[in-house]
Amino acid sequence: MIGLETLEDPTDTWEIIETIGKGTYGKVYKVSNKKDGSQAAVKVLDTISVVDEEIEAEYSILQSLSNHRNVVKFYGMFYKADLKSGGHLWLVLELCNGGSVTELITNVLKRGECMDEALISYILYGALLGLQHLHNNRIIHRDVKGNNILLTTEGGIKLVDFGVSAKLTNARLRRNTSVGTPFWMAPEVIACEQQLDYSYDSRCDVWSLGITAIELGDGEPPLSDLHPVKALFKIPRRQGSAKQQSKRK
Repeated sequence: MIGLETLEDPTDTWEIIETIGKGTYGKVYKVSNKKDGSQAAVKVLDTISVVDEEIEAEYSILQSLSNHRNVVKFYGMFYKADLKSGGHLWLVLELCNGGSVTELITNVLKRGECMDEALISYILYGALLGLQHLHNNRIIHRDVKGNNILLTTEGGIKLVDFGVSAKLTNARLRRNTSVGTPFWMAPEVIACEQQLDYSYDSRCDVWSLGITAIELGDGEPPLSDLHPVKALFKIPRRQGSAKQQSKRK
């Protein structure tokens, strides 16, 4: 386990400029390096007292695998102690000023247009290269979706958010824990929630990327009009129906 007391204070190096987003874990800020003026993004996690398993996993993946052009760069993990409100963990990452591809398709649709297929292809190709890098190192992302694919101002495609990613060891080349965002989850991942003898491997990320392709074309993933829990029951049935139709052909 990483000891919080061993981490540097982020305010010695980084200065917050503005808020650029927030999620269930906390907020994301644009920061500036006090020494050289370079900019980055920092994910500030809500008050914590220990580094839990998810944070450990994300830190490990970012530290070892962010050297790929399609994975967000990692600049370090810091801890800002606060006796009144509790401490905050900072994950300092590459700044992707272009936002997420979900934001991109949302803005395109607001103009009454559709995303060009060549651009969709370009985004998916970059995401695939990033996933290939993860899979070659036996990592399953487990939450591939438009919000976790970011754009840089130079046109870079970056995979982000490895909080629920999993390492496949030699002893365990498949996983049996159900995680992810419902509409993008592969049937075999959903099945792990319902039947303990089910498992899955890195191919579940390919399914999720396929759903992301639909998201980029239509603006939303399939079944998005349903409550997420209802969608979880529908997705495996749709796969079964598709297999039956394939056999008939």
